[in-house]
Order: sequence, then C-alpha cells, then structure tokens
Amino acid sequence: QVQLVESGGGLVQAGGSLRLSCTASRSLFSPNIMGWYRQAPGKQREWVGSITNGSNANIVDSLKGRFTISGDNARNTVFLQMNSLKPEDTAGYYCYAVNMGTHYWGQGTQVTVSS
Repeated sequence: QVQLVESGGGLVQAGGSLRLSCTASRSLFSPNIMGWYRQAPGKQREWVGSITNGSNANIVDSLKGRFTISGDNARNTVFLQMNSLKPEDTAGYYCYAVNMGTHYWGQGTQVTVSS
C-alpha cells in the first residue's frame, strides 16, 4: 500500500505562483508514474501532467509554459510548479501514482486564485 500526501496549496493572487508537493509513503518500483489531476467545482476532472520514473515529465498542452512537473526520486516526491496563476486554475489538485498495476490517490490540496 502507498499513501500519497500533498502539500503546498493555498490562496494566491492572479499572477502569483505556488508549488505543490506530493510524497509517497515508500519508494515506488520502476516503472512508475506520479502526477496530478485537478477538478474545479462543477467541472470534470482534468489531467494536469505526470512524470515517469522521476524523469520523463509531461504537462497537458493548455498548461505548458506555466506549469512544470519535476520529481525527486530520493524523496519519493513529485512537484507541480505553477506560475502565472489565473482564477480559472482554482481547483482541487490531486496527486496520483501508478505502480505495479495499482493506482493510488492523495486526498487533494485546494488551490484558490483570486482576481
């Protein structure tokens, strides 16, 4: 079993930045994927991005240039750097991991961007 713990959410003004972290409770066997989804009230869940084996990162096209995913294998952690935040980025951000055919989810962290 793997627990994922997110941190770093909060309230920020438009144009600001936040860095989300997600740490797994143990090392993940290779291959593994860690990433983020987000869900705003009344909207469908949206895939944000992921990183494979701590090094091969992908971000959804609509967020490229503002959001970046990186990983720290030694700390079993994935980061989501969010810059130039907009009110429409307001959502719950959920970390996930895929390992050995099993999906794991974090509890989520709220990001609120004020205009």
